[in-house]
Amino acid sequence: MIAEVPARARASTSSHAWRRAGAIGLTVAIFALILRRVPLASLEQALRDADLGLFLPLMIANTVFYFAWDTLVLAAVVRWFHGGVAYRELLAVRAASYVVGFFNTNLGRGAMAAYLSRRLRAPFLELGSTVLFLVLTEYTQLVIWSMLGLFGLRAEVSRSLLTVAAGVATCWLAVRWLLAPREWSVARTFRLATPARYAQIVVLRAPMFFVSLCLHYYAAHAFGISIPFAQMLTFLPVIFMIAALPVTVAHLGTTQAAWVFFFGQYAPAPQLLAFSLAAHLVFAATRALVGAAWLPSTIADLAISPGDHLVVTR
Repeated sequence: MIAEVPARARASTSSHAWRRAGAIGLTVAIFALILRRVPLASLEQALRDADLGLFLPLMIANTVFYFAWDTLVLAAVVRWFHGGVAYRELLAVRAASYVVGFFNTNLGRGAMAAYLSRRLRAPFLELGSTVLFLVLTEYTQLVIWSMLGLFGLRAEVSRSLLTVAAGVATCWLAVRWLLAPREWSVARTFRLATPARYAQIVVLRAPMFFVSLCLHYYAAHAFGISIPFAQMLTFLPVIFMIAALPVTVAHLGTTQAAWVFFFGQYAPAPQLLAFSLAAHLVFAATRALVGAAWLPSTIADLAISPGDHLVVTR
């Protein structure tokens, strides 16, 4: 039995190493394909010609607003299903999860669930259920925004996006009718959530995307890119969904390929690649800096015994 533990540890380490190698390989392969179409000289020229005085304030504001509103959404959902936690405390843990998430998205989510489990003295899997609920509702509201561009504004886009919507709808049906009724801790939040709560979380998330949509729309002008608003509304949610997939290093490669693919008819590839790289790196760097600023507060809070916290309000 004792010998099994090192064996399992070695297997886990080996599996992680293979996944990491796969992510690195995929990232390199995607950029190799992109750079066959976009010469490095053209990319460098697009970066030099960019109006950083316009771009940086808009993208930094986008990150700061995202952080503040994302924490507000987290506070609301935790209050609905577990109990009230001060917004300021959640700012610290959300910021710290960004630091961890910079290296591994799922690890960042797990760290947030672990902190909340300790803070609320609730089972880890119950908090994990809430984190999964947040992830799925984020995808749902992105699909809704994309459908708004497809139908409401009559954007001329591929109807293949309907497949994405159908996939998310199927996922929700599976969760609601197969997972939620189970008496599992990891299904608790889905079991407790009423249709009204599902609607409320989607509406509550709406300002996050709308502000990001507007700021990306105007920030693109700094790189000489002018994309019709309807097309931006339709495809930006899809790009955000692709960017969230944990298949490449720091979500690089897939995001840039998506920008070039979806908006290639509206701007030259070098400008699109330069803009997507700059936007991605500013977003990641700003979140990491915010997280690093809050990290001492989070570490100090973790050092406090759970019983020393104020009583959680319900």
